[in-house]
Amino acid sequence: MGLDKNIIDRWHNSEILLLGGSAGSFKLLFSLVKLFPSNLNKTVIIIMHRKKNFVSEVEKLFAKNSRMFLKEIGDKDEISRNAIYIAPANYHVLIENQDQFSLDVSEAVWYSKPSIDITFESAAEVFKDRCTAILLSGANQDGAMGLLKLRNVGSLTIAQDPADAEMREMPAEAININAADYVLTGSQIFELLKE
Repeated sequence: MGLDKNIIDRWHNSEILLLGGSAGSFKLLFSLVKLFPSNLNKTVIIIMHRKKNFVSEVEKLFAKNSRMFLKEIGDKDEISRNAIYIAPANYHVLIENQDQFSLDVSEAVWYSKPSIDITFESAAEVFKDRCTAILLSGANQDGAMGLLKLRNVGSLTIAQDPADAEMREMPAEAININAADYVLTGSQIFELLKE
């Protein structure tokens, strides 16, 4: 499926971009972080599965290559436009209201903390149809139910084509439960977000 006018218009009308990924998603996420202009006029939230108790250089690497302001999410941080936020390891990220994140230390979901499902579901409650959400490569089912909830409230939902993903399970589960409006390859996702 190519990029029709509908998907481009819905992307343009979104205020929030949610990117969820696990194993095999790093390269695409890194390319996207480098792609965004400083004046994107959207909020970008990245939920990437991280190793527990493992000091990561991800934020430094992303920040060094981003034209947008980029930071790891802290509890009660403000949500701003023209910023990229990355979910920290060992916490779930909740969107408390239109202006604020909160961090949660409850049990892992699908062996993952941060959980993509938890952030996607809280975004669905707060932002409804003002989101674009993309579920990328990953080796479990995290994110699929959250993507479905987003689709049900009118968000634009996209799953990476499993044939194009390094780990097909995550996007395949989203497609399986009919959570994705569109199924796109990595290069089509890149092309859309460049629009």
